[in-house]
Amino acid sequence: MAKIIPFRAWRYNNELSKNIDELTSPLFDVISDSQRDKLYGNKYNSIHLSVPRHGDIPKHTSVLLEEWKNSGVLKQDSLPGIYVYYQYFSLPGISQEFIRKGFISFIEASDWDDPDGQILRHENTMPHSVNDRIDVLKATEMNVSPTHGLYFDEEFELEHYMDESMLNPIYETEDYQGVKDVLSVIHDHNIIKKFIKKLSKSKVILADGHHRLEGSIVYRKQQKETRDKTSGQEGFNFHMMYLTNGEANDLRILPTHRLINGINDFKKEELLKKLSPYFIIKYLENPNDISEIILGKKWAFGLLFDDEAIKLRLKPEAIDLLDWNFPESIKYLDLTVMHYFIIEKALGIPGKEQRDSKQISFERNFANCITKTIRGEAQFAIITQDISMETVKEVCYSGHTLPQKSTYFYPKAICGYLFGSIRDNEFELPFNPGF
Repeated sequence: MAKIIPFRAWRYNNELSKNIDELTSPLFDVISDSQRDKLYGNKYNSIHLSVPRHGDIPKHTSVLLEEWKNSGVLKQDSLPGIYVYYQYFSLPGISQEFIRKGFISFIEASDWDDPDGQILRHENTMPHSVNDRIDVLKATEMNVSPTHGLYFDEEFELEHYMDESMLNPIYETEDYQGVKDVLSVIHDHNIIKKFIKKLSKSKVILADGHHRLEGSIVYRKQQKETRDKTSGQEGFNFHMMYLTNGEANDLRILPTHRLINGINDFKKEELLKKLSPYFIIKYLENPNDISEIILGKKWAFGLLFDDEAIKLRLKPEAIDLLDWNFPESIKYLDLTVMHYFIIEKALGIPGKEQRDSKQISFERNFANCITKTIRGEAQFAIITQDISMETVKEVCYSGHTLPQKSTYFYPKAICGYLFGSIRDNEFELPFNPGF
Protein backbone atom coordinates (compact mmCIF):
# COMPACT_ATOMS: atom_id res chain seq x y z
CA MET A 1 0.00 0.00 0.00
CA ALA A 2 1.14 3.56 -0.67
CA LYS A 3 3.65 5.04 1.75
CA ILE A 4 3.71 8.83 1.73
CA ILE A 5 5.62 11.24 3.95
CA PRO A 6 5.73 15.04 4.35
CA PHE A 7 8.86 16.90 3.36
CA ARG A 8 10.64 20.23 3.63
CA ALA A 9 10.39 21.77 0.18
CA TRP A 10 12.96 24.05 -1.37
CA ARG A 11 11.22 27.20 -2.67
CA TYR A 12 12.24 30.53 -4.17
CA ASN A 13 13.05 33.19 -1.58
CA ASN A 14 10.41 35.70 -0.54
CA GLU A 15 11.63 38.43 -2.87
CA LEU A 16 11.73 36.24 -5.98
CA SER A 17 8.43 34.61 -5.04
CA LYS A 18 6.68 37.94 -5.53
CA ASN A 19 7.02 37.18 -9.26
CA ILE A 20 6.60 33.41 -9.04
CA ASP A 21 4.74 33.34 -12.38
CA GLU A 22 8.04 34.34 -14.07
CA LEU A 23 9.83 31.38 -12.48
CA THR A 24 7.45 28.52 -13.26
CA SER A 25 7.72 26.40 -16.39
CA PRO A 26 5.92 23.57 -18.23
CA LEU A 27 7.00 19.98 -17.64
CA PHE A 28 9.88 18.64 -19.73
CA ASP A 29 7.69 16.53 -22.03
CA VAL A 30 5.21 19.23 -23.07
CA ILE A 31 7.35 22.34 -23.41
CA SER A 32 7.80 23.70 -26.93
CA ASP A 33 11.10 24.94 -28.34
CA SER A 34 9.83 28.54 -28.42
CA GLN A 35 8.67 28.36 -24.78
CA ARG A 36 11.99 26.87 -23.77
CA ASP A 37 14.05 29.57 -25.49
CA LYS A 38 11.98 32.32 -23.87
CA LEU A 39 12.21 30.85 -20.38
CA TYR A 40 15.97 30.37 -20.62
CA GLY A 41 16.16 34.17 -20.76
CA ASN A 42 15.29 34.35 -17.05
CA LYS A 43 18.38 33.17 -15.18
CA TYR A 44 16.33 31.96 -12.21
CA ASN A 45 13.54 30.20 -14.08
CA SER A 46 12.94 26.59 -13.02
CA ILE A 47 13.54 25.49 -16.64
CA HIS A 48 17.29 25.56 -15.91
CA LEU A 49 16.80 22.65 -13.49
CA SER A 50 14.01 20.71 -15.16
CA VAL A 51 15.12 20.95 -18.82
CA PRO A 52 18.78 22.05 -18.84
CA ARG A 53 20.20 23.30 -22.10
CA HIS A 54 21.74 20.63 -24.31
CA GLY A 55 25.12 19.62 -22.94
CA ASP A 56 24.56 21.17 -19.49
CA ILE A 57 23.91 17.85 -17.76
CA PRO A 58 25.26 16.91 -15.32
CA LYS A 59 28.01 19.25 -14.16
CA HIS A 60 26.53 22.64 -15.00
CA THR A 61 23.14 21.83 -13.53
CA SER A 62 24.67 20.58 -10.30
CA VAL A 63 26.84 23.69 -9.98
CA LEU A 64 23.90 25.99 -10.75
CA LEU A 65 21.70 24.39 -8.11
CA GLU A 66 24.41 24.75 -5.47
CA GLU A 67 24.80 28.42 -6.42
CA TRP A 68 21.06 28.96 -5.99
CA LYS A 69 21.11 27.29 -2.58
CA ASN A 70 24.25 29.05 -1.31
CA SER A 71 23.15 32.49 -2.51
CA GLY A 72 19.65 32.13 -1.07
CA VAL A 73 17.81 32.02 -4.39
CA LEU A 74 16.23 28.85 -3.01
CA LYS A 75 15.39 28.36 0.67
CA GLN A 76 14.38 25.13 2.36
CA ASP A 77 11.25 25.25 4.49
CA SER A 78 12.06 24.68 8.16
CA LEU A 79 9.05 22.42 8.88
CA PRO A 80 7.91 19.30 7.05
CA GLY A 81 4.55 19.64 5.37
CA ILE A 82 2.12 18.37 2.79
CA TYR A 83 1.66 20.97 0.06
CA VAL A 84 -1.91 21.41 -1.14
CA TYR A 85 -2.15 22.16 -4.86
CA TYR A 86 -5.37 23.19 -6.66
CA GLN A 87 -5.80 23.77 -10.38
CA TYR A 88 -8.77 25.78 -11.69
CA PHE A 89 -9.48 25.23 -15.39
CA SER A 90 -12.10 25.12 -18.12
CA LEU A 91 -12.48 23.20 -21.36
CA PRO A 92 -13.69 24.30 -24.81
CA GLY A 93 -17.44 23.99 -25.22
CA ILE A 94 -18.06 23.55 -21.48
CA SER A 95 -19.11 26.53 -19.37
CA GLN A 96 -18.29 24.82 -16.06
CA GLU A 97 -15.09 25.66 -14.21
CA PHE A 98 -13.32 22.58 -12.92
CA ILE A 99 -11.16 22.43 -9.79
CA ARG A 100 -8.67 19.61 -9.50
CA LYS A 101 -7.82 19.27 -5.83
CA GLY A 102 -4.72 17.49 -4.63
CA PHE A 103 -1.57 17.62 -2.55
CA ILE A 104 2.16 17.14 -3.07
CA SER A 105 4.14 14.79 -0.83
CA PHE A 106 6.92 12.25 -1.11
CA ILE A 107 5.93 8.66 -1.92
CA GLU A 108 8.08 5.55 -1.80
CA ALA A 109 9.42 4.86 -5.30
CA SER A 110 8.48 1.19 -5.31
CA ASP A 111 9.30 -0.80 -8.42
CA TRP A 112 6.18 -1.25 -10.51
CA ASP A 113 7.38 -4.72 -11.52
CA ASP A 114 7.17 -5.69 -7.84
CA PRO A 115 3.84 -7.45 -7.14
CA ASP A 116 3.83 -5.72 -3.74
CA GLY A 117 4.58 -2.32 -5.28
CA GLN A 118 2.50 0.68 -4.30
CA ILE A 119 2.24 2.40 -7.67
CA LEU A 120 0.56 1.03 -10.80
CA ARG A 121 1.49 2.30 -14.25
CA HIS A 122 -0.63 2.25 -17.40
CA GLU A 123 1.86 3.32 -20.10
CA ASN A 124 5.09 2.10 -21.61
CA THR A 125 8.10 4.41 -21.40
CA MET A 126 10.78 5.39 -23.89
CA PRO A 127 14.31 4.50 -22.71
CA HIS A 128 15.99 7.71 -23.92
CA SER A 129 13.51 9.85 -21.92
CA VAL A 130 14.03 7.73 -18.79
CA ASN A 131 17.81 8.11 -19.11
CA ASP A 132 17.39 11.86 -19.48
CA ARG A 133 15.43 12.02 -16.22
CA ILE A 134 18.01 9.86 -14.43
CA ASP A 135 20.74 12.28 -15.54
CA VAL A 136 18.84 15.24 -14.06
CA LEU A 137 18.16 13.35 -10.82
CA LYS A 138 21.80 12.34 -10.42
CA ALA A 139 23.00 15.86 -11.09
CA THR A 140 20.63 17.59 -8.70
CA GLU A 141 19.55 14.95 -6.13
CA MET A 142 16.34 16.90 -6.43
CA ASN A 143 12.84 16.13 -7.66
CA VAL A 144 12.36 19.28 -9.71
CA SER A 145 8.72 18.64 -10.67
CA PRO A 146 5.98 16.42 -9.23
CA THR A 147 4.58 13.47 -11.10
CA HIS A 148 0.80 12.96 -10.91
CA GLY A 149 -0.76 10.01 -9.10
CA LEU A 150 -4.34 9.01 -8.34
CA TYR A 151 -5.63 7.69 -5.06
CA PHE A 152 -9.26 6.64 -4.69
CA ASP A 153 -11.49 7.93 -1.89
CA GLU A 154 -15.24 7.85 -2.44
CA GLU A 155 -15.85 9.67 0.86
CA PHE A 156 -13.56 12.60 -0.08
CA GLU A 157 -12.24 12.52 3.46
CA LEU A 158 -9.20 14.70 2.82
CA GLU A 159 -10.92 17.54 0.92
CA HIS A 160 -12.06 19.36 4.06
CA TYR A 161 -8.47 19.71 5.26
CA MET A 162 -7.25 20.79 1.83
CA ASP A 163 -10.03 23.39 1.47
CA GLU A 164 -9.15 24.78 4.88
CA SER A 165 -5.48 25.05 3.95
CA MET A 166 -6.41 26.90 0.76
CA LEU A 167 -7.76 29.79 2.84
CA ASN A 168 -4.08 30.82 3.24
CA PRO A 169 -2.36 30.27 -0.10
CA ILE A 170 1.39 30.62 -0.62
CA TYR A 171 1.21 31.16 -4.39
CA GLU A 172 -1.51 31.89 -6.91
CA THR A 173 -0.70 32.27 -10.61
CA GLU A 174 -2.08 31.68 -14.08
CA ASP A 175 0.14 29.29 -16.03
CA TYR A 176 0.95 28.69 -19.70
CA GLN A 177 -2.21 26.61 -20.12
CA GLY A 178 -4.48 29.39 -18.86
CA VAL A 179 -4.93 27.38 -15.67
CA LYS A 180 -5.01 29.04 -12.24
CA ASP A 181 -2.55 27.22 -9.96
CA VAL A 182 -2.76 27.72 -6.19
CA LEU A 183 -0.42 26.30 -3.53
CA SER A 184 -0.74 26.13 0.26
CA VAL A 185 0.81 23.96 2.96
CA ILE A 186 -0.36 21.82 5.90
CA HIS A 187 2.02 21.55 8.87
CA ASP A 188 -0.41 20.21 11.46
CA HIS A 189 0.95 16.88 12.69
CA ASN A 190 -2.43 15.26 13.34
CA ILE A 191 -3.85 16.24 9.96
CA ILE A 192 -0.76 14.98 8.13
CA LYS A 193 -1.23 11.62 9.87
CA LYS A 194 -4.75 11.45 8.39
CA PHE A 195 -3.30 11.86 4.88
CA ILE A 196 -0.70 9.15 5.56
CA LYS A 197 -3.34 6.78 6.90
CA LYS A 198 -5.73 7.35 4.00
CA LEU A 199 -3.06 6.65 1.36
CA SER A 200 -1.84 3.57 3.24
CA LYS A 201 -5.10 1.77 2.44
CA SER A 202 -4.71 1.47 -1.31
CA LYS A 203 -2.34 1.56 -4.25
CA VAL A 204 -1.81 4.63 -6.42
CA ILE A 205 -2.29 4.76 -10.19
CA LEU A 206 0.32 6.87 -11.94
CA ALA A 207 -1.49 9.35 -14.19
CA ASP A 208 1.43 11.39 -15.51
CA GLY A 209 5.20 11.22 -15.20
CA HIS A 210 6.07 7.62 -16.10
CA HIS A 211 9.58 8.60 -17.25
CA ARG A 212 10.34 10.64 -14.13
CA LEU A 213 9.08 7.94 -11.77
CA GLU A 214 10.97 5.22 -13.63
CA GLY A 215 14.04 7.44 -13.33
CA SER A 216 13.56 7.48 -9.53
CA ILE A 217 13.05 3.71 -9.45
CA VAL A 218 16.26 3.07 -11.39
CA TYR A 219 18.18 5.63 -9.29
CA ARG A 220 16.96 3.91 -6.12
CA LYS A 221 18.26 0.55 -7.33
CA GLN A 222 21.62 2.09 -8.24
CA GLN A 223 21.99 3.71 -4.80
CA LYS A 224 21.15 0.47 -3.00
CA GLU A 225 23.85 -1.31 -4.96
CA THR A 226 26.51 1.26 -4.00
CA ARG A 227 25.75 1.36 -0.26
CA ASP A 228 26.72 -1.35 2.23
CA LYS A 229 23.64 -0.88 4.37
CA THR A 230 20.36 0.95 3.88
CA SER A 231 17.37 1.53 6.14
CA GLY A 232 14.71 2.24 3.54
CA GLN A 233 14.28 5.74 4.95
CA GLU A 234 16.98 7.45 2.87
CA GLY A 235 15.87 10.14 0.45
CA PHE A 236 16.72 8.12 -2.65
CA ASN A 237 13.88 5.74 -1.72
CA PHE A 238 11.29 8.45 -2.33
CA HIS A 239 9.81 10.47 -5.14
CA MET A 240 7.79 13.72 -5.19
CA MET A 241 4.21 13.24 -6.38
CA TYR A 242 1.05 15.33 -6.84
CA LEU A 243 -1.81 13.14 -5.60
CA THR A 244 -5.44 13.74 -6.62
CA ASN A 245 -8.62 11.79 -5.96
CA GLY A 246 -9.49 9.54 -8.90
CA GLU A 247 -13.14 9.57 -7.80
CA ALA A 248 -13.49 13.32 -8.46
CA ASN A 249 -15.30 14.64 -11.52
CA ASP A 250 -12.45 17.04 -12.32
CA LEU A 251 -10.30 14.36 -13.92
CA ARG A 252 -9.92 14.99 -17.64
CA ILE A 253 -7.99 12.77 -20.07
CA LEU A 254 -7.35 14.29 -23.49
CA PRO A 255 -6.19 12.38 -26.60
CA THR A 256 -2.59 12.30 -27.81
CA HIS A 257 -2.27 12.15 -31.60
CA ARG A 258 0.61 10.58 -33.55
CA LEU A 259 2.76 12.36 -36.12
CA ILE A 260 4.60 10.20 -38.63
CA ASN A 261 7.73 11.35 -40.43
CA GLY A 262 10.88 9.92 -41.95
CA ILE A 263 9.27 6.94 -43.71
CA ASN A 264 11.44 6.13 -46.73
CA ASP A 265 9.74 6.39 -50.15
CA PHE A 266 6.47 7.30 -48.44
CA LYS A 267 3.42 7.49 -50.70
CA LYS A 268 -0.07 8.16 -49.43
CA GLU A 269 -1.65 5.90 -52.03
CA GLU A 270 0.55 2.97 -51.00
CA LEU A 271 -0.35 3.50 -47.35
CA LEU A 272 -4.08 3.53 -48.09
CA LYS A 273 -3.70 0.40 -50.21
CA LYS A 274 -2.10 -1.40 -47.27
CA LEU A 275 -4.85 -0.16 -44.92
CA SER A 276 -7.75 -1.14 -47.18
CA PRO A 277 -7.93 -4.83 -46.15
CA TYR A 278 -8.48 -3.76 -42.54
CA PHE A 279 -10.33 -0.43 -42.63
CA ILE A 280 -13.32 1.25 -44.19
CA ILE A 281 -11.80 4.36 -45.77
CA LYS A 282 -13.78 7.58 -46.23
CA TYR A 283 -12.53 10.93 -47.54
CA LEU A 284 -13.70 13.98 -45.59
CA GLU A 285 -14.41 17.47 -46.87
CA ASN A 286 -13.13 19.42 -43.87
CA PRO A 287 -10.05 18.34 -41.85
CA ASN A 288 -11.31 20.33 -38.85
CA ASP A 289 -14.27 17.95 -38.51
CA ILE A 290 -12.22 14.81 -37.89
CA SER A 291 -12.36 14.82 -34.09
CA GLU A 292 -16.14 15.22 -34.06
CA ILE A 293 -16.68 12.63 -36.80
CA ILE A 294 -14.74 9.87 -35.06
CA LEU A 295 -15.95 10.79 -31.55
CA GLY A 296 -17.56 7.87 -29.76
CA LYS A 297 -17.01 5.43 -32.64
CA LYS A 298 -15.11 2.26 -31.83
CA TRP A 299 -11.84 1.70 -33.72
CA ALA A 300 -12.21 4.96 -35.64
CA PHE A 301 -9.29 7.26 -36.52
CA GLY A 302 -8.50 10.27 -38.65
CA LEU A 303 -5.60 10.68 -41.05
CA LEU A 304 -4.30 14.09 -42.06
CA PHE A 305 -2.24 14.49 -45.24
CA ASP A 306 -1.37 18.10 -45.97
CA ASP A 307 -4.84 19.62 -46.28
CA GLU A 308 -6.61 16.32 -46.97
CA ALA A 309 -8.47 14.35 -44.31
CA ILE A 310 -9.52 10.70 -44.22
CA LYS A 311 -11.58 8.73 -41.73
CA LEU A 312 -10.60 5.13 -40.97
CA ARG A 313 -12.82 2.62 -39.21
CA LEU A 314 -11.72 -0.94 -38.59
CA LYS A 315 -13.80 -3.61 -40.25
CA PRO A 316 -15.31 -5.71 -37.42
CA GLU A 317 -13.97 -8.98 -38.81
CA ALA A 318 -10.41 -7.58 -38.93
CA ILE A 319 -10.03 -7.54 -35.15
CA ASP A 320 -9.50 -11.32 -35.19
CA LEU A 321 -6.31 -10.74 -37.19
CA LEU A 322 -4.68 -8.87 -34.29
CA ASP A 323 -2.22 -11.44 -33.00
CA TRP A 324 -0.42 -9.50 -30.25
CA ASN A 325 -0.50 -11.54 -27.04
CA PHE A 326 -2.69 -9.21 -24.99
CA PRO A 327 -5.76 -9.84 -22.83
CA GLU A 328 -9.04 -8.71 -24.39
CA SER A 329 -9.17 -5.60 -22.18
CA ILE A 330 -6.11 -4.27 -24.05
CA LYS A 331 -6.40 -6.07 -27.37
CA TYR A 332 -9.67 -4.33 -28.22
CA LEU A 333 -8.60 -0.80 -27.31
CA ASP A 334 -8.50 1.85 -30.03
CA LEU A 335 -4.82 2.52 -29.33
CA THR A 336 -3.86 -1.13 -29.69
CA VAL A 337 -5.74 -1.29 -32.99
CA MET A 338 -3.96 1.87 -34.19
CA HIS A 339 -0.47 0.68 -33.26
CA TYR A 340 -1.03 -2.78 -34.72
CA PHE A 341 -2.90 -2.16 -37.99
CA ILE A 342 -1.69 1.33 -38.93
CA ILE A 343 1.82 1.52 -37.53
CA GLU A 344 2.96 -2.11 -37.68
CA LYS A 345 1.01 -3.59 -40.58
CA ALA A 346 0.76 -0.59 -42.90
CA LEU A 347 3.92 1.35 -42.01
CA GLY A 348 6.07 -1.68 -41.22
CA ILE A 349 7.29 -0.55 -37.80
CA PRO A 350 7.13 -3.64 -35.53
CA GLY A 351 5.44 -3.21 -32.16
CA LYS A 352 8.64 -3.98 -30.24
CA GLU A 353 10.44 -1.15 -32.08
CA GLN A 354 7.75 1.49 -31.74
CA ARG A 355 8.87 2.68 -28.29
CA ASP A 356 12.23 3.81 -29.71
CA SER A 357 11.10 4.80 -33.20
CA LYS A 358 12.16 8.28 -34.26
CA GLN A 359 9.52 8.12 -36.99
CA ILE A 360 6.73 8.48 -34.41
CA SER A 361 6.19 11.65 -32.40
CA PHE A 362 3.31 12.88 -30.28
CA GLU A 363 1.08 15.94 -30.42
CA ARG A 364 -1.76 16.84 -28.07
CA ASN A 365 -3.00 19.83 -30.03
CA PHE A 366 -5.21 18.98 -33.01
CA ALA A 367 -4.57 22.33 -34.69
CA ASN A 368 -0.83 21.69 -34.50
CA CYS A 369 -1.35 18.38 -36.31
CA ILE A 370 -2.98 20.22 -39.20
CA THR A 371 -0.27 22.87 -39.24
CA LYS A 372 2.62 20.39 -39.19
CA THR A 373 1.22 18.26 -41.99
CA ILE A 374 0.55 21.32 -44.17
CA ARG A 375 4.06 22.63 -43.57
CA GLY A 376 5.55 19.25 -44.38
CA GLU A 377 6.95 18.82 -40.87
CA ALA A 378 5.14 15.46 -40.75
CA GLN A 379 4.25 13.10 -43.57
CA PHE A 380 0.87 12.56 -41.96
CA ALA A 381 -0.93 12.59 -38.61
CA ILE A 382 -3.07 9.93 -36.95
CA ILE A 383 -5.92 11.51 -34.98
CA THR A 384 -7.08 9.53 -31.96
CA GLN A 385 -9.81 9.68 -29.34
CA ASP A 386 -9.48 10.06 -25.58
CA ILE A 387 -9.42 7.21 -23.08
CA SER A 388 -11.76 6.82 -20.11
CA MET A 389 -10.63 6.55 -16.51
CA GLU A 390 -12.29 3.13 -16.36
CA THR A 391 -10.04 1.95 -19.17
CA VAL A 392 -6.95 3.22 -17.35
CA LYS A 393 -8.03 1.36 -14.20
CA GLU A 394 -8.70 -1.84 -16.12
CA VAL A 395 -5.28 -1.74 -17.78
CA CYS A 396 -3.47 -1.02 -14.51
CA TYR A 397 -5.10 -3.85 -12.63
CA SER A 398 -4.48 -6.26 -15.53
CA GLY A 399 -0.71 -5.87 -15.07
CA HIS A 400 -0.27 -4.77 -18.68
CA THR A 401 0.45 -1.34 -20.14
CA LEU A 402 -0.82 0.90 -22.90
CA PRO A 403 1.45 2.18 -25.70
CA GLN A 404 3.58 5.17 -24.73
CA LYS A 405 1.88 8.58 -24.62
CA SER A 406 -1.60 7.04 -24.56
CA THR A 407 -3.09 9.45 -22.05
CA TYR A 408 -2.89 13.17 -21.42
CA PHE A 409 -4.29 14.03 -18.02
CA TYR A 410 -5.23 17.69 -18.18
CA PRO A 411 -4.10 20.07 -16.88
CA LYS A 412 -0.44 19.32 -16.36
CA ALA A 413 1.17 20.26 -13.07
CA ILE A 414 3.74 23.04 -13.38
CA CYS A 415 7.36 23.16 -12.33
CA GLY A 416 8.78 25.88 -10.08
CA TYR A 417 6.41 26.13 -7.15
CA LEU A 418 8.58 23.80 -5.07
CA PHE A 419 11.42 21.29 -5.30
CA GLY A 420 11.97 18.15 -3.24
CA SER A 421 15.50 17.17 -2.23
CA ILE A 422 16.49 13.52 -1.77
CA ARG A 423 20.00 14.41 -0.57
CA ASP A 424 20.55 12.75 2.81
CA ASN A 425 21.31 15.86 4.85
CA GLU A 426 18.41 17.78 3.27
CA PHE A 427 15.89 14.95 3.27
CA GLU A 428 16.32 13.92 6.90
CA LEU A 429 14.37 15.91 9.46
CA PRO A 430 16.18 17.65 12.36
CA PHE A 431 13.72 15.97 14.75
CA ASN A 432 11.44 12.93 14.86
CA PRO A 433 7.89 14.04 14.07
CA GLY A 434 6.46 10.57 14.70
CA PHE A 435 5.20 9.88 11.18
